[in-house]
Amino acid sequence: MAGMSSELLARLDLVDGLPGAGELREATYELLRCGPGDRVLDVGCGGGRAVAELCARGVRAVGADLDPRMLAAARTRGSAAPAEFVEADVLRLPFADGEFRGYRADKVLHELADPAAAVAEARRVLAPGGRIVLCGQDWDTIVLDSDSPALTRAIVHARADTIAGPRAARQYRTLLVDAGFTEVAVEVRTVVDTDGGFRPLLDGLAAAAREAGVATDAQLEAWLGEQSARAGAGRFFLAVPIFVASATVRPQ
Repeated sequence: MAGMSSELLARLDLVDGLPGAGELREATYELLRCGPGDRVLDVGCGGGRAVAELCARGVRAVGADLDPRMLAAARTRGSAAPAEFVEADVLRLPFADGEFRGYRADKVLHELADPAAAVAEARRVLAPGGRIVLCGQDWDTIVLDSDSPALTRAIVHARADTIAGPRAARQYRTLLVDAGFTEVAVEVRTVVDTDGGFRPLLDGLAAAAREAGVATDAQLEAWLGEQSARAGAGRFFLAVPIFVASATVRPQ
């Protein structure tokens, strides 16, 4: 299990190291407005990088994830301060009402058929004056330069249709308002790749398009080949708008 966790952690670190990823995480930490001693819940914690970085700030961070492999990888990472990891469902968190000062969900809500239920559960575990930060991409708004724009649109939409809530990110503000949060704010930070670091993402897009039958194998091979050629010639361009929403539990 330790070997598997280390291998998984290496793959997660590759993703975490993509252009703009570190700056985006830092932005979510600042929006939490939490300091030393504050208890913060990071749901869908994955490999635990955010938990480790929050702990390094003196925050009492707790990571929650449904995947035991992710939790094992997170525990392998370690941190400068003790970190707690819990196997938990974002819709049924094993914590008391008002237990946390901060709640962070990065690329989580789009995996849920009912994101409103997750936001309501976040509201439950947050104390008055507590902060919530939601972060993630809208799967219908991946921007990719291509000589075949119509095919690219079809491929992007085919991948979006495999996600439980592909447009959850554009709903963040409404979800937070409906759950009774105040000081709701939303910003967009666009991650841009011109070096081809995101090229593995294209394989997933092509696989979804193949499964949906929106393109032939020959079309997809040509499309992927074009993107590889673009990367080799310094002409690759992919942009992913990341929506970051923050809000506060109304103080009593």
